[in-house]
Amino acid sequence: MNIKRLVLDVDKTTGRPTLVELAQAIEPIKGIEGFNIAVTEIDAETVGTEITVEGDDIDYKQLVDQIESVGAVVHGIDEIAGGSKLIENVQRKR
Repeated sequence: MNIKRLVLDVDKTTGRPTLVELAQAIEPIKGIEGFNIAVTEIDAETVGTEITVEGDDIDYKQLVDQIESVGAVVHGIDEIAGGSKLIENVQRKR
């Protein structure tokens, strides 16, 4: 599958890895053209982040392996976009 965008729910400890270390682990992954790491929640021991990566034919396994190699934990996928064209998520009106 040609993965073009992934939004991951990732937790790390308050000390390590730093956001810079996490970014350095993500940057060289095959297929990633750009990424964003946003802090979503902080408590006494952990920092919740949302990591968004975009590109062409992103290697999901390598991405998870790299994130976990620096000491963070991937809890799940919040969004995935694939195919030959990137489609933006449209919010439904209720």
